[in-house]
Amino acid sequence: MSFVIDPATDVFVVIDVQVDFCPDGALAVADGGAVVAPINRLARRFAHVVATQDWHPAGHGSFASSHPGAAPFSSVELSYGAQTLWPDHCVAGSPGAAFHPGLDLEPVQLIVRKGFRQAIDSYSAFFENDRTTPTGLGGYLRERGFRRAVFAGLATDYCVAYSALDAAALGFEAHVVLGACRAIDLGGSLASALAQMQAVGVGLHHGDDLA
Repeated sequence: MSFVIDPATDVFVVIDVQVDFCPDGALAVADGGAVVAPINRLARRFAHVVATQDWHPAGHGSFASSHPGAAPFSSVELSYGAQTLWPDHCVAGSPGAAFHPGLDLEPVQLIVRKGFRQAIDSYSAFFENDRTTPTGLGGYLRERGFRRAVFAGLATDYCVAYSALDAAALGFEAHVVLGACRAIDLGGSLASALAQMQAVGVGLHHGDDLA
């Protein structure tokens, strides 16, 4: 699938391109730093750009360190259901929570911070992991008249996929530029995420078909 970027109704959403998700970070995504250059190029082609930023308080409920005896990448049941436990990452105000130093923030018109509630993790740019608490991004996009959202960033199978799926569920046309994403791929999560996105009509691209 290809389309021509519409400067009036398209928005580019950059997901969690932060130090802790890049090489040597606390929750490094393999080759995560490679998304910076293509994202910078893409951002310059859109008239409207939004970025998200994981912003966890210390001792967040999704951290393995908050659950005695639990190992990172294991799962626990929290009030809203199953939650993967992660190494401590993107703690608010820490160097790891900062955007990658190479990311060009000049085109970004809005930064949405997520995961700042102590007891609820947040993968999606639209809803926290209880699937009911909104971030406000959906309302922002509607009020500004956007109809199509294009996603890139980290990680393909978690925050990018959750965001694209929620965008589609909210009635936006959703697309993911896979060449500007990298995945964690935990227990087959990448294949599952791609299948879920395809099933609901999310457009999957490598970048050269956006004009």
